[in-house]
Amino acid sequence: MSGGAELYWLASPADDWRARVRDLARMRGDAAALSLASALADHRLNFQLTNMLASAVGDVFPAAPVEALATTPERLALLSSSTTTHLLPAIKMAALRRGLWLDLYENSYGLYRQELVDRASPLHGFAPTSVLFALDADHVAASVGACRSREQAAEHLARFLHDLAELWRLARERFGCTLMQQAIVPRAPALIGSNEHRHPGSAAAFIAAANHRLREACDAHGVDLVGVDARIVIDGLAAWHSRAYWLKAKQEITLTAAPMYGELVARLIAARRGRVAKCCVLDLDNTLWGGVVGDDGASGVVVGQGSARGEAFVAVQKYAQELRRRGVILAVCSKNDEAVARSPFETNPEMVLKLADFGCFTANWNDKATNLREIARVLNIGLDALVFVDDNPFERALVRRELPMVAVPELPAEPENYVACLADSGYFESVALTDEDFARASHYDPARRPPADGASATDLAAYLESLDMRLVWGEVDEASLPRVVQLINKTNQFNLTTRRYGEPELRAIMAEPSSLVLQFRLLDRFGDNGLVSVIILRAGSEGAMQSDRIQIDTWLMSCRVLGRRVEEAALNVVVEQAKRAGAREIIGVFLRTARNAMVERHYERLGFALLGESEAESTSALALGAFSPRATAIRICAGRE
Repeated sequence: MSGGAELYWLASPADDWRARVRDLARMRGDAAALSLASALADHRLNFQLTNMLASAVGDVFPAAPVEALATTPERLALLSSSTTTHLLPAIKMAALRRGLWLDLYENSYGLYRQELVDRASPLHGFAPTSVLFALDADHVAASVGACRSREQAAEHLARFLHDLAELWRLARERFGCTLMQQAIVPRAPALIGSNEHRHPGSAAAFIAAANHRLREACDAHGVDLVGVDARIVIDGLAAWHSRAYWLKAKQEITLTAAPMYGELVARLIAARRGRVAKCCVLDLDNTLWGGVVGDDGASGVVVGQGSARGEAFVAVQKYAQELRRRGVILAVCSKNDEAVARSPFETNPEMVLKLADFGCFTANWNDKATNLREIARVLNIGLDALVFVDDNPFERALVRRELPMVAVPELPAEPENYVACLADSGYFESVALTDEDFARASHYDPARRPPADGASATDLAAYLESLDMRLVWGEVDEASLPRVVQLINKTNQFNLTTRRYGEPELRAIMAEPSSLVLQFRLLDRFGDNGLVSVIILRAGSEGAMQSDRIQIDTWLMSCRVLGRRVEEAALNVVVEQAKRAGAREIIGVFLRTARNAMVERHYERLGFALLGESEAESTSALALGAFSPRATAIRICAGRE
């Protein structure tokens, strides 16, 4: 591991990295150039290399390469009381390594409040989709020194939080945007020492209290926190703040910490966009335990109490288990005989993880890139949803070369640092956890999967009947809204339009009389699969959900329930609702992206007639007069069970 604020989990730039950046600068601004730029960004870049790459990207792409992007560009406004220009390239490159394009704006120095209030300001012309407030410590604690009692300090803090909430309200009102708030950099010097909290006029104590209360306020107002204070605890204040640069340029964040700052911001934007990993794929030998099970035997591998090395591997397994509990799927990818690879989980009492913890267990002598493809296929998730954890540098390099979309953390040499590396990498960043998240890993139980491709249609039909499936549907409400937004923003493959809505936008759609936002849960004999589909219907008029023609604005489904005919059962519900609204026809639109080819003929498969087609989209229609409900093995239930 490296000290300071380095992105140490990323691979170091190769010797030809600079030459490849120069090659990029000579390319046309097309998909190939964007792919190369993303690959170059996915390295352990310092401030200088980050700026070098950002400059080349800016030359090749003077405007957002909309046609080459898998997602729509994001417009981020950084509203700050200090100098932030040096942070912008790092934020942009951190987003780029996640396949996201950011257009960035910063306010004129110190005028964040004025620009927000003034509708004629350049900020309003920029029309941000996300706003990040970053207030420096001196600005926040400017007058706290006058406090002479705890009551005065508490009142001062309450005013600060109230003013901040007003800024959030105004930004959301003006732009309908996603909001982020940077925690305050804890850089004020102590005045009385270890019991600083007892001094009511202490800026250090005020900032500590403000950061604590800030988290509560962010939760209450639906604002995402950029936790620089927590990161500073890990990296050290000296890595993040230089008094000299503060006095010279009013840069609160150092140049060297800029890449890490960019990481923290881009992770939140990616999490809101659903561009986070879903599955942690683990090697076994010298990753989950010490030694080689094929040589040492199930009882001879190093894991468990009694040695520092054994306890380090216990910590790795416990961390993986906690990831699973919060909704991350676990999988095994090992070069081994399968029976040998399974034996420690079956017979070694020191193992924390059990076979039942894994959604997929792959152990053979194929190369690991091939096996990762198979794991993604079995789990019905994209390769870009995988994080591959392996102690072997050869295997890591192979996967990076063959499958650049798979995240591959550069594990430290010492197993005692594996957990910190996985935690610091941010691959599993989330802005919130729901009950669905905690239950997700159990949804990938192998027993839930339909028979293999070789099974006959008769076998599959009988199997589906045996599942006792119930599709429980209803309108989205406040309780289900966070999970629905999460699914809308992370589902890519089975997503007909890939339209992304945040909570404010979806809440506005739900309030429209001419719209209907439906959610679907699937239950079977194994339990609750959770939320599996979202469909948004919109009538032709703005007045009410009454129209001859209903359009499907959004239709998405979790790939884990593919093959169960959920989409046909959901169509039965949609048709029923459309008929109740007086519709004679349902219009379905498919908007082509780089990742949703699997549903290109979705509407035609469901009996829609193709009306028109171009390279970018197609439109289909279903006449309701001749529609007969599709027969499935799924019982449809309105309401919650």
